[in-house]
Amino acid sequence: MEKKFIRDTNLQLAKELMGHTGFIEDDIVLSDDPSKLPMATEARRMTFILIALCQQGEARYTLDTVEHVVKQDDVIIITDRHVVDNFLSSPDLKGLFIMLSVKFFYEMMRNVSDVSSLLLFAKSHPVVSLSGREAGVFANYFSLLKEKMAEIDNHFRREVTRTLLLAMFYDLSNVIYRVQQGGMGRRQLRADAIFTRFIQLVEENFRKERRVSWYAKQMCITAKYLSETVKQVSKRTPNEWIDSYVTLEVRVLLKNSTKAIKEIALELNFPNQSFLGKFFKEHVGMSPSAYRKKG
Repeated sequence: MEKKFIRDTNLQLAKELMGHTGFIEDDIVLSDDPSKLPMATEARRMTFILIALCQQGEARYTLDTVEHVVKQDDVIIITDRHVVDNFLSSPDLKGLFIMLSVKFFYEMMRNVSDVSSLLLFAKSHPVVSLSGREAGVFANYFSLLKEKMAEIDNHFRREVTRTLLLAMFYDLSNVIYRVQQGGMGRRQLRADAIFTRFIQLVEENFRKERRVSWYAKQMCITAKYLSETVKQVSKRTPNEWIDSYVTLEVRVLLKNSTKAIKEIALELNFPNQSFLGKFFKEHVGMSPSAYRKKG
């Protein structure tokens, strides 16, 4: 069988199609016109995070080779590194699409548990049916985001957009809670259970422990098996997950506390401030002090 070549998605193309007001830099793109988006009719690996609401019609696509069907009032959440393919839609398809760069998503979220709950939920529920009221709330957020993003002379446009998105994510978290309480979750496979347990352990311990072998030991499995399973389920290595939690926490502490960088290094179990600086620059592209000054 011929091996299928998987291309990366292209947020830049979607941005170019939206004119001057449908995006902010390389971080967020909005669209209410499916015809203007580069849909995955061939295998595409996500390089951004997509949240979309179907308002009319029907669409189907495969996510990591599993087919999903989307109908009116369904919301879809697709995170980065997953492969989308075989997109087909009815001629009357209408929807709202929000595309976020991974960098902007992590910068926007205020708490690591908020990030993990959304990512874990999206893994097991890539399509969720909303009530009419919930769909209306999502549409209202989209409308307000579009209005504020169009105010290109607003000095605080980026900050207002980030705040609105954060509020929208908390409303989505309420949908997550409803679905989980309603027992709609699918039966969890062993690999999914291992991944979920790993993320829970990382949430609880990443400030002090960053060794994959330590997490494997807590779960009574080998580090190799943990690494293979996490990579299979999430398309990321355990180290990448641990590093993303640490990086997010450093961002939060730099932006939302007055702690000295030396204190943050101590709190997150770095040998010294220099090690923290090197780690942060490698993952964010700038020093902790420069990130704090950026505002």
